Amino acid sequence: MFAKNFKGGFVWKKRFYFYWWFFSAFFIISCNKEAEKKETKDTIVIAQGADAKSLDPHASNDSPSTKIRMQIFDPLLKLDADANPQPCLAESWEREDETSIIFHIRKGVKFHNGDEMKASDVKFSIDRALASPEFHEVLGGITKVEVLDDYTIKLTTEKPMAAILNNLSHDCIVVLSEKYVKENGDKIGQNPMGTGPYKFVSWESGDKVVLEAFPDYWRGEAPVKNVIFRNVVEETNRTIGLETGEIDIIYDVGSMDKNKIKEDGRFNLIEAPQARVEYLGFNVKKKPYDNPKVREAISYALDQKPIIDTVYLGAAEPATSIIGPKILYSVEVERFTQDLEKAKELLKEAGYPDGFKAKLWTSDNPARRDMAVIIQDQLKQIGIDVTIETLEWGAYLDGTGRGDQEMYLLGWTTVTRDPDYGIAELTSTETQGNAGNRSFYSNPKLDKLLKAGKIEMDPEKRRAIYKEAQEIIRKDIPMYMILYPTQAVATQKNIKGFKLGTMNSYEIYEVSIEN
Repeated sequence: MFAKNFKGGFVWKKRFYFYWWFFSAFFIISCNKEAEKKETKDTIVIAQGADAKSLDPHASNDSPSTKIRMQIFDPLLKLDADANPQPCLAESWEREDETSIIFHIRKGVKFHNGDEMKASDVKFSIDRALASPEFHEVLGGITKVEVLDDYTIKLTTEKPMAAILNNLSHDCIVVLSEKYVKENGDKIGQNPMGTGPYKFVSWESGDKVVLEAFPDYWRGEAPVKNVIFRNVVEETNRTIGLETGEIDIIYDVGSMDKNKIKEDGRFNLIEAPQARVEYLGFNVKKKPYDNPKVREAISYALDQKPIIDTVYLGAAEPATSIIGPKILYSVEVERFTQDLEKAKELLKEAGYPDGFKAKLWTSDNPARRDMAVIIQDQLKQIGIDVTIETLEWGAYLDGTGRGDQEMYLLGWTTVTRDPDYGIAELTSTETQGNAGNRSFYSNPKLDKLLKAGKIEMDPEKRRAIYKEAQEIIRKDIPMYMILYPTQAVATQKNIKGFKLGTMNSYEIYEVSIEN
């Protein structure tokens, strides 16, 4: 009996040690795998306040789309912090004369399908941008694009173009594959392909866009393998995602959450001025906004300070012109200061002594919704009964591009840092609708000035031209300039290398994850 029990005990001990060893080994392996998983985090999740409208660079010019596309595509040139053009896909260039520039294209650059980029692709892309209603005006004046050899092109303009290099650095003036576009047509808006650091993987409309690092990128493969752009409309939800660790980077940090994020040691809050203006636009083709006195009355009824203090918590400056101080040749024109009696008198002179009913469009951007409520309250004081209509971002852009709106809230970033783009896109007769002028405003004298500014090479003469242009816009009031916002981005503490630029668009290429 004893022997039997002893033997059984021995067997039990052997089994015990076997199971102990097995589960210990499993635990160690599992822990190592978990540690390895943590050490090799290779995905960054970015949240922004709206979904992309199109990933075709020449199909839309909205900020959410651009922030994604600039990871997929490269332009010929890029601007440095002082708005000076620097090489990108064009490694060098020289002017033959005032109306022709030769660009030397970087050799060995590959598209995401493995094809080498050639000068013919550059020509195709510029020609395509010129044919686009959205971007024709950006490059307007180019009369010929010639391929001199596989790595050289020549641009010829009808007249000198002072801003041509800055305009070629526009985030949407990028190089596409001629072969790929011709084979896929309009499908490239949902399935783009470029030369950028990240290649397109998938797009779940309304939810997320997934990108993957391109191993053969000409500057070297990006440190982070995967980038996911999430569409998170509500500011608070973006912050919650940061807190839970589901989101690594937040674009468009809400003012209410800034201090909370700043005081939390787990995160970085990065703030800087930007080359952007937020404005209240008037569709001047619709009554009563076709009457300048009505637009002036509304402008005198408004007060920028409550918007800046309440919606932006002070993180903005009152706008003093259509272009702010980060743009070349910006000047301070006469500002509107709230004067309700003057506003009422102007309405009376316009034939609306008792005010009128109005509609104000806004997108589903929370800051603009809050701005709309303040504007609604301020206009009520002069008898204008405002109904606020909120639209999804894509529908908003489509509707304002068609001219369906009366009043509307929108912003504009002068990504080229030059007034040729900052002013002309919002006010030129040639850019009415989707190209930028959603007020459908037209002034022949202003058009003439803008064309003169485009070709004037003397900086002081350009300054005088754009000063007069800004004064005309202040007088005509196609839109009421509200503020110049400060941009704010929040990241997890382990996100390194993220940089802000003044153009409100951000490269992810140099970003890394510290594990």
